[in-house]
Amino acid sequence: MKSEDGGSPGATMSPWNHPSVVANHRRRKVTDRILKVLALACLVVVLVPLADMFYMFAYKGLELISVVRLVHTTGAAVPGLSNAIVGTAVITGLSGAIAIPLGIFGGVYMAEFSRGGSFANGLRFAADVLAGVPSIILGYIGYVVFVESFGWGYSILAGAIVLSIVMFPYVFRTTDIALRKVPNGLREGGTALGSTKTTVINKLVLRFALPGIFTGVLLSIGIALSETAPLLYTAGFGSFEPSGLGHWFIGWPVAYLTGAIWTFYQQSSIPAEQALAYVATFLLILIVIGLNLLTKIGLRRFSKV
Repeated sequence: MKSEDGGSPGATMSPWNHPSVVANHRRRKVTDRILKVLALACLVVVLVPLADMFYMFAYKGLELISVVRLVHTTGAAVPGLSNAIVGTAVITGLSGAIAIPLGIFGGVYMAEFSRGGSFANGLRFAADVLAGVPSIILGYIGYVVFVESFGWGYSILAGAIVLSIVMFPYVFRTTDIALRKVPNGLREGGTALGSTKTTVINKLVLRFALPGIFTGVLLSIGIALSETAPLLYTAGFGSFEPSGLGHWFIGWPVAYLTGAIWTFYQQSSIPAEQALAYVATFLLILIVIGLNLLTKIGLRRFSKV
């Protein structure tokens, strides 16, 4: 007599050919295909509206952009975005100058010098909580503290400080995580060769952690560029550039691209002003794409060991 699989009577059926195993394998293949189709459908559901919005703003912005709209201020007879472009650059640059060094140094300390424990875990938890606080709440706090209590009025400095608070936890946590993912064997090897801890961190560990750190920095800048609510409370929205050197920091409301989008698209029915909203959106898209390209080029150049 032969066994059920056609072999000799003494042969044992392979476990891979057992009916229950074969049926389970078929069920897994069907489930895998269904999940792949569902994942693809979800991707389409997300990307189609995003692509439609991107096309609308990119097409309209490219169609409406002109030299006049780039060199005139929002308060001119023929309105433009020059003061909003300058204001965005100054606010983002100043907030980045505050948040990025503090976030990187804090992340390095937490990953390389902190011994862990409740204090370190508490700081990480506080950073996570801060990242989850709605930015409009931080904007209102900035209004109460800087605009009213300090008497700065709507100003670049007030907006930059609030934006730096928004940016800080992203740089801090991504730096901390990126450094902790670097294998300890690299640190031990560098120390065994006679390098100091500072040299190992600067010359070796940071090189491997740069992709993660740059990701956090880019994410924080992108968030700063997209914020409107906290700046409406702290920077206001001005139609002209500051009149004096001192007004570049306090005592003068400043325009910015997201504020131009909110002001001219939501609150204006004048076609020339609504066109500025599309141009401002197009410029923000270009800035974000440019930052991504610069980050990729920088990673290729500086992350080599």
